[in-house]
Amino acid sequence: MAGLNVSLSFFLATIALCQAARRASKALLPAGTYNSFAREAAGAAQLGACCLELRVLVELGPWAGGFGPDLLLTLLFLLFLAHGATFDGASANPAVSLQELLLAEASVPSTLLKLVAQVLGVQAACTLTPLYWAWELSDLHTLQNLMAAHCSSALRTTVLHGALVEGACALVFHLTLLRLQHSLPIYRVPAVALLVTILAYTAGPLTSAFFNPALAASVTFHCSGHTLLEYAQVYWLGPLTGMVLAVLLYHGHLPRLFQRNLLYSQKNKYRIPKGKPAPGPGDTQVSSEGCRVQEPGQRGVGRQLLGSSGHGPCERPVRGRGPGPRLGPRTPELREHQTRPHSSPETICQ
Repeated sequence: MAGLNVSLSFFLATIALCQAARRASKALLPAGTYNSFAREAAGAAQLGACCLELRVLVELGPWAGGFGPDLLLTLLFLLFLAHGATFDGASANPAVSLQELLLAEASVPSTLLKLVAQVLGVQAACTLTPLYWAWELSDLHTLQNLMAAHCSSALRTTVLHGALVEGACALVFHLTLLRLQHSLPIYRVPAVALLVTILAYTAGPLTSAFFNPALAASVTFHCSGHTLLEYAQVYWLGPLTGMVLAVLLYHGHLPRLFQRNLLYSQKNKYRIPKGKPAPGPGDTQVSSEGCRVQEPGQRGVGRQLLGSSGHGPCERPVRGRGPGPRLGPRTPELREHQTRPHSSPETICQ
């Protein structure tokens, strides 16, 4: 347990020093320089140092310290909780910076500055962490110093299989980041930490589940067992391909390169009203008051809405096109014939 306490002290000291560097640079540097360089360098240094120390626990802890996988996975989850709470918006991952570039959320100079800062931060961690191990505060650090010249490769499978594993991990990781990019940090940080823990448990025995090109290059590229080209195919080409596929699946296109949606059809948000057909010469006329007027000579079936005087409220008899023949004096038979419903104009209200 003494070795575990030393490692926990190293984690806390590293996070505290990087947090102090972030606050100092935020107070002294312009906002653009801090966002594009200082916080990325501090985040990459923090991530790299903690990854190196955790790798010692993973490789030497089970047989030198009796650490089980449950303890190591819990440490990984807690570390990424701390990273998410202290990074102040930094990604410390070149693939995430390139994703922001493809989404047109960052400019090319800003992205290049972030990439340089991430590489410098990880290299600083790889330089300073062995100096801490040289103090040999625990048996694990003593063993690490003895084995430092003969580090083992993190790639424990074929190159093609390793590239597919890293690409799949990056695909799931970036899809989750895209889905949670507008969520509150209190929900996003634990979700990302849990996802990283699950991916490390699943793909760790094969490739160590880096899906971070800068971190993988600094930690495992100098180890024997594979060539530089093979490492680049697994730890650079695999994560970058997974990131591009994640952007395509989520947005349907790459906004930085072209605007046309390649995968999903866009529906028009405005509905075009359907036009009414023009009424024919024999169709029923509809007045502005909602009444249907029937021409003379047409028989209609319907209800006639009667007012208090016995006539419909919309009753307007329709006259013929020309004056009819003048009738003589009205006789009782003629009056009775003209008051019949089928021979007088009718108005039916709808």
